[in-house]
Amino acid sequence: MDELNFPYDITPFTEEESEELLNYLQSSKIVYNHIGPKAYVLPREYNRKEAANIYNFPVRSDDVFVVTFPKSGTTWTQELVWLLLNDLDYEKAKKKLNDRFPFLEASLFSFEDTFSGHVKDGELQDFGPPTVDDIKALPSPRFIKTHLPLSLLPPNLLEETKVVYVTRDPRDVAVSFYHHYKLMRVMAPDRDFKTYWNFFMNGKITFGPYFASVLEAWEKRNHPNMLFLFYEELSKDLPGVIRRVANFFDKKITEEQIEELREHLKFDNFKKNKSVNYQDMQDKGIFMKDGGFVRKGKVGGWREYFDEEMTVQAEKWINDHIKDTDFKFPE
Repeated sequence: MDELNFPYDITPFTEEESEELLNYLQSSKIVYNHIGPKAYVLPREYNRKEAANIYNFPVRSDDVFVVTFPKSGTTWTQELVWLLLNDLDYEKAKKKLNDRFPFLEASLFSFEDTFSGHVKDGELQDFGPPTVDDIKALPSPRFIKTHLPLSLLPPNLLEETKVVYVTRDPRDVAVSFYHHYKLMRVMAPDRDFKTYWNFFMNGKITFGPYFASVLEAWEKRNHPNMLFLFYEELSKDLPGVIRRVANFFDKKITEEQIEELREHLKFDNFKKNKSVNYQDMQDKGIFMKDGGFVRKGKVGGWREYFDEEMTVQAEKWINDHIKDTDFKFPE
């Protein structure tokens, strides 16, 4: 692999940026870079060699990609897609989702310093994610999750295979991501949300900026190999989304099967499902005991976190980013 076969610059955070973010997070020692002209934020492990390895990932025609900004309904969608394309095999679905549907760039995140002192020696190795090369070698059909924007993924992705993209109201995304940072010990437990929200709006969180990533996918929403979904649709009309996904993949499904899958994916059931909720990582101390990987799934829950000033600020921030586009969130 030619490590220069990647079209974008990778630039370290300035000392001021790093100090500001790490002072806020407190518990994290992750060092960040900006990627490309949109200044996407990824850890320094995403270097030119690894970036090129992903950018030149050999896509197969029977691959299935679920692409999202983090905390946008990724896990929910993965389980839905996997079951539809595996003949609703609920027995096989008891195997951990991250084994059935691996996270493409997971191995580029090193949390050993973050988890130090919380996990017994050697136990962290049991949870080591597959590398990009491991995922390359998986047998077909491969099911692959990623949070990377389309511009950092293989340029031929949509020409070669099908992609399901899911997005969510960024205010709810920010609340969920804020709790996720705490769950993963990336952020100290006492950090306030208002400061986090400002980092989020300014694109200074992992995988940010939010709108740069989402609007890249929105521009491709009419491609025949792209299915663009909103979390709010999953929450409001799960049977309808199941039908849309089945139709996208040309899978026949009966009303009885839709109801069975809806029950399996119903949020209260999904939250208790040990194959998707990463309970084992909490049991081992890798994640914090408080909270959960699958948290509340609430649409509009952001209102509990935003004061009047933040609400006005958020509305302006959203409108400024979508005013010159035809992007809009579901009513």
